[in-house]
Amino acid sequence: MKQAFRLAGHCIGAVLFTAVGLGAYGCGDSATVNPVVELASLSVSPGTLQPGFSGGTTQYRVDVTTDITTVTITAQAAVAGDAVTIDGQRTTSRSVILDPPGSTTVINIVVSETDTNSRTYVIRVVRAGLAGNNSLESLTVSPGTLAPTFDENLQSYTASVDNNVGSVTVTSTLSDTAATMTVNGQATNSGQARTITLNAGGQSTTITIIVTAQNGNSKTYVVTVSRGRSNNNNLQSLGISPGTLSPSFRAGTTGYTVNLAATLANNPANVTVTPRLQDTAATMTVNGQTTTSGQARTTPLPAQGSNTFINIVVVAQDGTPKTYTVNVIRAALGGNNNLSGLTVSPGPLAPVFSAATTSYTVDVASTVASITVTPTRQDSNATITVNGQAATSGQAQTVTLRAAGLSTSIPIMVTAPNGSSKTYTITVDRAALASNNNLSALSVTPGSLAPNFAAGTLSYTVNVATNVTEVTVTATKADPNAVTSGSVPNSGQATIPLNGAGTSTSVSITVTAPNGSSKTYTITVDRAAPATPAAPPAPTSAPDLIPQSDSCPLLEPPDPLDPNQCAPGTSREDNITNVNTPSFTIPQPGAGETPHLYVDGTKVKDGFDQGATTLTPPSSLSDGVHSITSTVSNGGSESGQSPALSVTIDTGAPGTPLP
Repeated sequence: MKQAFRLAGHCIGAVLFTAVGLGAYGCGDSATVNPVVELASLSVSPGTLQPGFSGGTTQYRVDVTTDITTVTITAQAAVAGDAVTIDGQRTTSRSVILDPPGSTTVINIVVSETDTNSRTYVIRVVRAGLAGNNSLESLTVSPGTLAPTFDENLQSYTASVDNNVGSVTVTSTLSDTAATMTVNGQATNSGQARTITLNAGGQSTTITIIVTAQNGNSKTYVVTVSRGRSNNNNLQSLGISPGTLSPSFRAGTTGYTVNLAATLANNPANVTVTPRLQDTAATMTVNGQTTTSGQARTTPLPAQGSNTFINIVVVAQDGTPKTYTVNVIRAALGGNNNLSGLTVSPGPLAPVFSAATTSYTVDVASTVASITVTPTRQDSNATITVNGQAATSGQAQTVTLRAAGLSTSIPIMVTAPNGSSKTYTITVDRAALASNNNLSALSVTPGSLAPNFAAGTLSYTVNVATNVTEVTVTATKADPNAVTSGSVPNSGQATIPLNGAGTSTSVSITVTAPNGSSKTYTITVDRAAPATPAAPPAPTSAPDLIPQSDSCPLLEPPDPLDPNQCAPGTSREDNITNVNTPSFTIPQPGAGETPHLYVDGTKVKDGFDQGATTLTPPSSLSDGVHSITSTVSNGGSESGQSPALSVTIDTGAPGTPLP
């Protein structure tokens, strides 16, 4: 074994000694021998070292349970500065993962001063193996008693309960709390109660408890619970439609009566019963027909005034029967064929309505073309017709009346449920049509009628100023039901456009009475002619022949500089021309004035050129001397003639007008 020395002063070296002794020499100072390399403490958690720790003991064992998966090793060196490694990792505390249950994990703890001076401690951690206990410690059911008495080695049991028990509670306790357990497939803790719903009465329910040990081995315990048969033959409820049970339903009451009206909404007449069982394990028939709980059964009813019996037999699971009986009494048909009310609109009835009075009259105006009749029956099962058409009680029926001046008969027949009938008759007298075709008023704006209006006067005149272009005519009918037509519509008012000033416009209003007779009123509107304006003054200058119309013979030969030059002794200003439709300039007419051309004192149609201010005769003038004058007019009067221009037309003379 090799030992190391430590020198108190400056150290020259370390000398190895054999096992027979130790020695040293120093550098003028004495040498001190190090203590042995070892641990001061060693512990494991969880667990206990076996044997107890001692620095000189290097081998240990620790036993742990199977559920321990890791342990923590803590080691402290005896000499400060010495290194400690746990499974190769330099540390004084380390968590070590254990091998699987049933195995041993070896942990090495090394304490060292140098690389060559160390000590190794070994801890063997023994992890317990998995247990194989898959037994129950106890097993109970409530209510009920297990047969045989529970024994952990017996796996099959039975228990019996009454029919009214719908569930039992199973409580099972494990022998080994580390084992697991299911009850009917549900994970269950040891000692935990599980409620199991039982099958119907007369049937068995199997309860399976599977116990699995830690090592995976399992054991199955089976409890078979037998539920007794039911003696419940009661109904839970009994419904009927139409109608109501008398008395109200009770499970212990087996006889009932239902009263129905003679006339039922369903056709053919029938009644439907709906029985429900208290115990669904029971069986049931309705009038001999097998029926399930809640199933509706329909029974046809005979004629009115008869009884129908419906028997519901309920048989309990144990075979005990009970019969419920429903007596359906259908009333006989009634004979009430009276009305409780009868109204007309417009009205009223004469005399006032009474159920015993069957004849009535109603007077209406000639303009009423229809009335509404509202009959109401006393018996809700009676039927009504109005004018032969089916009618609903309390609902208005519209009846078209005959022409004005005629009567209309309206029969209302009421038929009782038993077929007996009664007829009420309403005679509607419609007044004759009126013959009033008069106007009660007639006016024209602007203007006044002449003569003043009177219903019997049919012709009128109205004078209006020349600037009035339209008038408003208002006609009021003496009979509002009459109709106006012609120039004025039935609304009674119209705007009439007038003809030109100085003319007349005729307005006609035809009034037709309700009976078709008519009368026509006529208004003649005379529009004044416009005032004639004063004649404008006569033009002060004579017309002037324009150069283009004043011809002359051309110079021969032509002058190259002036090809249009007249021959000597001629001129374009001598009012002698061979143009037989010459144009003349005149002074510009005033505003609103129109110029006119006169030839030899006679007005001729002319073409006035506004831009050039020229007048041209529409046709050729004859050869010779003509007197040309002009006038102007202003729409009503014409001025006197202007001074005259003497023009000679000589179509045979040579000459050329200006282009």
